[in-house]
Amino acid sequence: MAEELGKIEKPEAEQFREKRKLYLVPLLFSWEDAPDDYKEKLNHYWQQVAEHIANLESKIGRVNRVYHESITISGEEGLKLLEKLHPSVCQIASDKCQSGAEFEVTEDKELVEESIDWERHLLMGFVSQNVARKVSEFYTEASRKRYEFITNRINESLQDNEVAVLFIREGHMVQFPQDLEVFSIAPPVLDEIHRWLRDYSTKQPEEPEEKKETEEET
Repeated sequence: MAEELGKIEKPEAEQFREKRKLYLVPLLFSWEDAPDDYKEKLNHYWQQVAEHIANLESKIGRVNRVYHESITISGEEGLKLLEKLHPSVCQIASDKCQSGAEFEVTEDKELVEESIDWERHLLMGFVSQNVARKVSEFYTEASRKRYEFITNRINESLQDNEVAVLFIREGHMVQFPQDLEVFSIAPPVLDEIHRWLRDYSTKQPEEPEEKKETEEET
């Protein structure tokens, strides 16, 4: 079970020092013509995420490994790819790597592509319910394999007493190892962003779904 950041106290933190730890960060995305107020909230969000990670590091432990969904390359090449996808996240990841953390492969390229392709088909819609059901089943199975791979990657690469940070979108299906203590990072502005997105979706019901999924980080 994930711990709430605001409830972590130094005396309580001592019990976690001998275990593997993971700081879990929800990924949020923008799109090309996103309103300025949304972009401002996103900038604020990533600032708060960086502060909260630093706070956790001072109490629980410094980050040793960095994981990010969709990343299939490690080290400097992986960071270069992340810079193109999510500049704000890349800044945080780069800071941790400069402090000695390793930027890790997180996913299998073929599984990521398969999952994305099935998701795109689902968003298109179908006339036949049988086809829709089959495509949904294919997507569910591809996603299961994808998240199982992430679980195994973390379990195999994160060593005893080490600390990691994982950037992954909300609603993921990763099942973390039982011996891993997970700390969810949820800055105050996250609730504001959720409300903003709900209001925006209500006001613009015809907004293309693919625009919301565009992975262009502000």
